[in-house]
Amino acid sequence: MGQIVVITGCADGMGRHVAKMLAADGNSVAGFDLDAGGIASLKKELAEIGGDHLLETINITDRPAITKFRDQVLARYGYVDTVLSNVGIGFFSPFEEVDLEKALQCLEINVIGAASIFQAFIPSMRERRSGKLIAMSSLVGRIPFPFESIYSASKFAVTGMVLSLKYEVAPFGIQVALIEPAQVSTTFAAKIHVLPPENSVYRDRARRFIERDDELIKTAPTPPFAARKIMKVIEAKKPALFNQIDFMSSFFLWLNQFLPRSLRDAILVNHMHIKV
Repeated sequence: MGQIVVITGCADGMGRHVAKMLAADGNSVAGFDLDAGGIASLKKELAEIGGDHLLETINITDRPAITKFRDQVLARYGYVDTVLSNVGIGFFSPFEEVDLEKALQCLEINVIGAASIFQAFIPSMRERRSGKLIAMSSLVGRIPFPFESIYSASKFAVTGMVLSLKYEVAPFGIQVALIEPAQVSTTFAAKIHVLPPENSVYRDRARRFIERDDELIKTAPTPPFAARKIMKVIEAKKPALFNQIDFMSSFFLWLNQFLPRSLRDAILVNHMHIKV
């Protein structure tokens, strides 16, 4: 018997591929995204694959809409096995030049968005004494990268929230897991890579960082590859707490555990071509 899986941010990228893989394996997908066109085309694709699915166009910041969606899902399926919080936006800027209103929006979407979808479905999982909550974090949720201070803060927050939540829900049979990709070959980074103004003291290093990041993305895992890794976490009876998509994430996280901070910093600065 297939799972009932809720996915946020499923109109494009990894989320879309996960939704299609879930449907192909006989699972029911209940998901939403702000991208109405992406949701419409995904509906057609899932209909062709077969099975029963529920897709809506919802903004993750619209909490009344999320509550309504939760009620729709539970009325239709009775319960949910897994919730995958996949929605998120990037943020690139020297910290000194950050637009704090835009930063607040990033934190609202990435952190409170994950909190809202988890909070919506925990009660039914708790009553059933079963369920999985999976959050899309990032390598920068444990290893901060320069020029990504706000994005790093949001992913550190997601990681901390899930690690804390684990203790609270474990007695009710609810498991939690984190997905920690470094880079995936999508348009995610390109959408946020904007050079600082010409008079910015950070412009040259930011340019070198962007060029290096663009170079790394060319050989990064593809969305289908990443989706297959995520599928393994969804399908696992006892998923690992931390789950990486690629070797680079695993390697950097391993180094982070053992090397002195000064050496770790030197490796990161050299790796991203931003040494002064």
